Amino acid sequence: MAELADIGMVGLGVMGGNLALNLAEKGFRVAVCDRDPALRAALASGEFGDSFIDCDAEGSLLAAIRPPRPVILLVPAGAPTDAALSALAIHAAPGDLLIDAGNADFNDTRARTSALEARGLKFLGIGVSGGAEGARNGPALMAGGSPAIWDRVAPMFTAIAARHGEEPCAAWLGPDGAGHFVKTVHNGIEYADMQMIAEVYGLMRDGLGFDASRVAGVFSGWTEGPLASYLVEITGEVARAKDAESGAPILDIIADRAGQKGTGRWSVIEAQRLGAVATTLEAAVAARNLSAASDLRAALAKPSEVSVSLEASDLHDALNAGKIIAYAQGFDLLGKASAEYDWDLSLADIARVWRAGCIIRSRMLDEIATAFEERPGASLLAAPEFSARLSSSVPALRRTVSAAVLAGLPVPALSNALAYLDQISRPRGTANMLQGLRDYFGQHGFERTDRKGSGFHGPWVAGL
Repeated sequence: MAELADIGMVGLGVMGGNLALNLAEKGFRVAVCDRDPALRAALASGEFGDSFIDCDAEGSLLAAIRPPRPVILLVPAGAPTDAALSALAIHAAPGDLLIDAGNADFNDTRARTSALEARGLKFLGIGVSGGAEGARNGPALMAGGSPAIWDRVAPMFTAIAARHGEEPCAAWLGPDGAGHFVKTVHNGIEYADMQMIAEVYGLMRDGLGFDASRVAGVFSGWTEGPLASYLVEITGEVARAKDAESGAPILDIIADRAGQKGTGRWSVIEAQRLGAVATTLEAAVAARNLSAASDLRAALAKPSEVSVSLEASDLHDALNAGKIIAYAQGFDLLGKASAEYDWDLSLADIARVWRAGCIIRSRMLDEIATAFEERPGASLLAAPEFSARLSSSVPALRRTVSAAVLAGLPVPALSNALAYLDQISRPRGTANMLQGLRDYFGQHGFERTDRKGSGFHGPWVAGL
């Protein structure tokens, strides 16, 4: 009788295929299923072919796995995931474990957890970050579901995860949709980080007259300091790359229209719903949306040549400040969701999971983990290390945003980061005017500074 598999994989696209190869390389036997026989054949004929069991349907897949049977799904989010889960559930037995490792909406994960557990099945939602390379060589893995269920498969997932030193970047973070929510916020921070990098690149190109080669040199020089991160590293590589056909810098060939798959937008939607302030993330999502309006931008364009008076060190410090603020907003959003859904998320553990394998991995995350260990639940901006960094770098952020605005060069994420910091650090803002206006036209009432209570009205409300 053929040896049974340790785990199953449904969906052998780029992510699923690479994750299956990662499992096989680490010594696990994998039953694989995909509607495209060519994808299954490619695994069977490859380097680890003996580690795969080729299955053409959900029933044969489950029959090929050692019970209690864990199966990973890596299929498109939404209806395709529901269809795949339904097809597996028909053949599954009580105790079998279905694992959604796609970019799922955490609300769907919560609903699927309840529906599948009602049928006696187990379910995990696991956020996977790192792209195709991470899936193959070591992703960051964020699990949500029952901790006992996670323990069943943790040896496999920690074996294939990225490592920061000796620590695997894979952890159980909370129940039901917690893992997918953490991945959603990860992607929101990723959007903000990338947008701020793009804005700094734009200032170098359009305000300082740097060509792509010089941009590459500047970003490559930033990989050893406080900005050391995967995204800054690959920014230098992208700026340095040449188009194979023309020999021109690839950045001069790439169209100015950015795509997105929805997770960044989800993070912004949830921030609004939870009352968390994530304006830097919101600006990044809006910038991608605006990039798609290329025809309108072309119609409204006015030719201009501008220059800005900035040093590369200003841009470095501005990016450093913006990055800290984006992280602070993302972790605040995680804290709000943890309270709302009773997840008891450990922000320090999340920072540790993100230290390797994922797209936003950076040197800063070690310090973030330490900050949340020392001050659980506090704002990252209040941590002494980051407060000191902001004090030294915010002047450069002000110079950068001011110069960009005066030159008409858009920096939406950087300017929103600065506006957030200015607003959150002022003990008396201008919401008193808002409340006065609301009371004038709608009798909504307000609080007073000289006494306790609420529901007070201004003299414009007659008889009250």
